[in-house]
Amino acid sequence: MSEGRRRILAMLAEGKITTEEAERLLAALDHGIPAAAPEAERKRRYLRVEVDSHDEGRNSPTRVNIRVPMNFLRAGVRLASVIPPAARDKVNEAMARNGIPFDVDQLKPDTLEALIEQLGEFLIDVDEKDSKVRIYCE
Repeated sequence: MSEGRRRILAMLAEGKITTEEAERLLAALDHGIPAAAPEAERKRRYLRVEVDSHDEGRNSPTRVNIRVPMNFLRAGVRLASVIPPAARDKVNEAMARNGIPFDVDQLKPDTLEALIEQLGEFLIDVDEKDSKVRIYCE
């Protein structure tokens, strides 16, 4: 049995794809067509932040479109591991003063990978009268 066939059957067994999707993927393998990964298996490469705001006091709209590569987040976590302990304490204190209960010591590569995996389902969509904000992964 080929590796592709094994992966499709494993995804079906885990409930990540339906039987119809499995049939379609297996048929594609049989015909030599490389099948696209199902949504659940697709790697997220960017964290995206889009803001479109029309403030009454401004003549032109405010538009923000930020695309942060996930590798940038991974590099940041690796850099956080070399921050001296005294500096980490100061960062944690400053964040706590601003109402963010976060411990920089908890940033570890394996923790980040679990977070990135969960971001696949992440979507914030705020649509108000004069502004729209979307945060998602692609």
